Amino acid sequence: MNNPIYVPKGRAGEYGDYALNIYTGCPHRCWYCFAPSVLRKDKELFHADVRPRDGIVEAVKKQLDGGAIKYKLIHLCFTCDPYPCGYDTTVTRKIIKLIKASGNHVQTLTKNDETRDLDLLDGNDWYGVTLTGMDKVGSSSEVDRVTAYLAAHRHGINTWVSFEPVVDALTVLEYLRYTSADKVKIGKLNYHPSDIDWKEFGKQAERICKDRGFNYYIKEDLRREMERQ
Repeated sequence: MNNPIYVPKGRAGEYGDYALNIYTGCPHRCWYCFAPSVLRKDKELFHADVRPRDGIVEAVKKQLDGGAIKYKLIHLCFTCDPYPCGYDTTVTRKIIKLIKASGNHVQTLTKNDETRDLDLLDGNDWYGVTLTGMDKVGSSSEVDRVTAYLAAHRHGINTWVSFEPVVDALTVLEYLRYTSADKVKIGKLNYHPSDIDWKEFGKQAERICKDRGFNYYIKEDLRREMERQ
């Protein structure tokens, strides 16, 4: 494996400087998951075959030791979860240690309520959770994820919430009214039917963000809907 840390493109480029996918699949079985099609994998195999990518730790170390990536934010992960429910995530911890030791910074995004690696993170890092308004993954409810990012905040770690894809608009608007995250990103549901009025939802979401003084980002797909005549 060569250079597993890469520069994300397209919609993924809205998240960070670099990205890294640690695992071969994800057991969470989110019905809107884009990863199997992107990876050109059978959906059932993607959800069933979850393990660290072969040689991932060694490849990350070699790439970081090369010194070409410095003082950058590395996102974990896009095509998997850095903390897949029910699996040993020791590899995630090893990789976070390597990233921090190289002078770079970590941005996690999980649907688990995982806080085991908070001791490795600091005020230059970001701990993020996904809230769609209706997800429950394994034993992790969205309330559990809120509790997790509050724990990260108490550790002095930057926290963020990815409201993408929005599945239940009313619930997401309610989250926005009460969340205390340092940053929020909001994006629409793509490639699936929805009865959400995206233009109206986007306007309401942005109004709440402005009223609350959030550091917020409206994803491009949703922004286009908001600007539609």
